[in-house]
Amino acid sequence: MSDVVNLEAKFATFTEHWAPRIVARYNDNDVRIVKVDGEFVWHSHPETDDFFLVLEGVLDIELRDRTVTLNPGELFVVPRGVEHRPVARHGEVKMIVIEPAGTPNTGDTATATQVEAL
Repeated sequence: MSDVVNLEAKFATFTEHWAPRIVARYNDNDVRIVKVDGEFVWHSHPETDDFFLVLEGVLDIELRDRTVTLNPGELFVVPRGVEHRPVARHGEVKMIVIEPAGTPNTGDTATATQVEAL
């Protein structure tokens, strides 16, 4: 991919929540954008860390021992194997997640949302 990616334009192409879209790839990683609202499922990624960067809104990442709150411009990395649940309690959140290409968003291919490229 050699073109500039306009995130605002990419976000405007879909309305679904919890349905990541790939906007770039680098070093075998997917750069995904996603809109979220409400609660996601408890899950973990046994093979990789999970990177969250909030662009708009407020996201809570619930861990079994604490909750991490992310505001716009803040990021958090959930270490591999740590069970977590992202929650957007106060309306829609737009964010970037970065994961190795093909990583299922629930950590399990049987329950994962299909990820498509934009």
